[in-house]
Amino acid sequence: MRTVLMVAEKPSLAQSIAKILSHGKCSYRKGISGSCPIHEYEDNFDGGRCKFKVTSVCGHVMSLDFEGRFNNWEKVDPVELFSAPTLKKEANPKLNIVKFLEKEGRDVDYVVLWLDCDKEGENICYEVLGIVTPVMNKSGGRKNVFRAKFSAITDKDIHSAMRQLGDPNYNESLCVDSRQELDLRLGCAFTRFQTRYFQGKYGNLDSSLISYGPCQTPTLGFCVDRHDKIQSFKPEKYWVMNVEVKTSSSGLVKLDWARVRLFDQDIAQMFLNLVKENNVAAVQNVKTKEKHKAKPQALNTVELLRVASASLNIGPQQTMHIAERLYTQGYISYPRTETTHYPENFDFNAALSHHKTHRIWGQYVRGLLENGFSKPRKGTDVGDHPPITPMRSATESDFDYDGWRLYDYITRHFFATLSSDCVYLRTEVSFAIGSETFLCCGNAPLKPGYTEIMPGQSIDGSQNVPTFQVGEECPIAKVELQEKQTGPPDYLTESEVITLMEKHGIGTDASIPTHINNICQRNYVYVSSGRRLVPSPLGIVLVHGYKKIDGDLVLPTMRAAVEEQLNLIAAGKAEYGEVLKHAINIFRQKFQFFVEQIAGMDQLFEVSFSPLSETGKPLSRCGKCRRFMKHISAAPPRLHCNTCDDTYNLPPKTNVKLYQELKCPLDDFELLLCSTGTQAKTYSLCPYCFNHPPFRDMKKASGCNACTHPACVHSMLSLGVTACTECETGVMVLDPTSRPKWKLCCNNSRCAAVIALFKNAHKVRVADSKCGHCNSFEMVVDFHKDTTPLENGETKHTGCIFCDEILSGLIQEKRARTMAKTSGGRGRGRGRGRGRGRGKPRQPKDKMSLLAAYFV
Repeated sequence: MRTVLMVAEKPSLAQSIAKILSHGKCSYRKGISGSCPIHEYEDNFDGGRCKFKVTSVCGHVMSLDFEGRFNNWEKVDPVELFSAPTLKKEANPKLNIVKFLEKEGRDVDYVVLWLDCDKEGENICYEVLGIVTPVMNKSGGRKNVFRAKFSAITDKDIHSAMRQLGDPNYNESLCVDSRQELDLRLGCAFTRFQTRYFQGKYGNLDSSLISYGPCQTPTLGFCVDRHDKIQSFKPEKYWVMNVEVKTSSSGLVKLDWARVRLFDQDIAQMFLNLVKENNVAAVQNVKTKEKHKAKPQALNTVELLRVASASLNIGPQQTMHIAERLYTQGYISYPRTETTHYPENFDFNAALSHHKTHRIWGQYVRGLLENGFSKPRKGTDVGDHPPITPMRSATESDFDYDGWRLYDYITRHFFATLSSDCVYLRTEVSFAIGSETFLCCGNAPLKPGYTEIMPGQSIDGSQNVPTFQVGEECPIAKVELQEKQTGPPDYLTESEVITLMEKHGIGTDASIPTHINNICQRNYVYVSSGRRLVPSPLGIVLVHGYKKIDGDLVLPTMRAAVEEQLNLIAAGKAEYGEVLKHAINIFRQKFQFFVEQIAGMDQLFEVSFSPLSETGKPLSRCGKCRRFMKHISAAPPRLHCNTCDDTYNLPPKTNVKLYQELKCPLDDFELLLCSTGTQAKTYSLCPYCFNHPPFRDMKKASGCNACTHPACVHSMLSLGVTACTECETGVMVLDPTSRPKWKLCCNNSRCAAVIALFKNAHKVRVADSKCGHCNSFEMVVDFHKDTTPLENGETKHTGCIFCDEILSGLIQEKRARTMAKTSGGRGRGRGRGRGRGRGKPRQPKDKMSLLAAYFV
């Protein structure tokens, strides 16, 4: 029996596809550690009975990066990155996707690719094929690679896609490859140069990375341009005339001046005097006209992002996360589309029928089905995916708060596209007061049409105009001249930025949320009320600096031109290598000019930010000059010595303070005590060793608890107890500052493992002796004489905290004693050459269930 391997983009998608194609009769098994599950069933394929294996990746399998030595910021000139060799490496090694695909793809006969149907999906197709094709069975002349095209996770769409399998699109994959390479070279070169240059001079930038992006920076440019207009705006006075007349039926009615406003006060006063000479306003004309408010076009990604931000107060990034979840769960069609036109064969009846019993809009849907729905407005068919459409009915209980609101909008929008236009009556009444004309306008709803299902867009009946007859005279109740002044434009909202990005070709429907999110994360802008994007001082200076040196770096025109060339690659009309080479050469020249002219941008930074020497507060002494170094808490946190003009990076998101004026025995720098509130971990570090590891087996950015100094009392060799069983590289180290609630913490900064020890012990230290049973280092504990657990009033005891009968009983989790006795040898001790080396400790199959009770 032949084997078919089917690969989707996400585990949830693979599960849905397997259940649909197997009619719910598939089996399930786990993949290798960290990878994705596999669903299996049997069915007919290519004229014979086959075994199907349905699994997935988790987004991109591979990522593009520079070769090893070019990732060293200190030793590589950023201009070299425009020609440095690149390589594809596994995007997330912890998931083991490459090894997993090699294992599952070995000896299969067919591959069916169910990746998302866009350019990124085509690129992932070829990442998967690059791994699976070498290990699968030879085709023997038959076609063995297929591409499924689908837009929704429904029975109909999935079965239809399976019946009409095609081929992956290599040109679209090349388009993504070229964009990735261009963005990598350009972004890394500018970002490395800017970050090193400006963070080496200024201390209050408050951004860990001074990044540049060919899409991100023009997006920031839109926000700063609006800020500049607001700052340069000069208000101007103007005058309007307010008139109110009395009516017999509606009381006072306000009239609008036909001239609207005047900027000359004397002339406005003259017209006021002329109007005041009259006591009545005569009706000159009454116009009524039936008007239509057009129903919306079918929904695409950009419109969804705009509405979610402007009306639902959901940011673009979050909107896409929610929409993707709704898609993989089968509630909506594919949410990344530029098309606003439904295909001619779209089954609207079937799409509506899912909702005819819905509690909220069921009655409305039944009306569309029974009375006949109107055809959607003609939109744009880009040829990618149908518009975003609800695929099945759901209720509030199926989602979280924002998930329901987004689903509710998508569904109502779909119904609105099949409804009639809103019809209303527009009434305009003109009045004559002397020689001046005044107007009274209003709208009255006639047929609600689509606004019945989208009430937020309805015509308000309160806009009705009273009934007037030509020649009728109404007494004037009030006439006044009001002074006003023009106001500046407001900051751009996310919705407006999205519109500008779409207009200028910045990013794609899928990447627009990412670019907006990036400028927020870099602290270039912040989101204020009404989801307005207000640029920070750093964002403003960066854009002004780019404009001062080379305006093309921040203008959207260059990126739009590059996107046009990349789209030609996707369409097979341009050669991948030539387009990429041309674009890289242009940006290399621009980068070299930018570096030469950086002093122009630096002048702007000098005005807005403080030098390192004037930033921060004194904290600890430098080991070279013995002067106090200043602690700069703004991102990235650093210590700066003004005398030596040296800067030492500190761990991010960590509280630091002086550690009892203790010094590092290697370099005489004063030690710092670092604490992370979320992990309840405390450790010491030497600022110099943290940046310049003194030993080969000590990684950069390590604290004293990872140092292999053989004699230092703060090092891992002095404080280490046992290998961490939650991560593969960490060692559980005694925290000497945790008294009286003593604890062990993993010295891996990314691991949150903590072991709670004894309370109210006077002293605790790590002995040089090892436990003969579990290979952990023993501990020496001095108990309080009134609370000692030892017999005969003894207070001092040495033993293994896992195996010793007295000490193991004092660990908060009593299962720790059971876990220790079943461990069969506990790791590598405290340094090189001790214990079992750097390998992972042997563990029984059920050990992971015991570890949870052991760590706090």
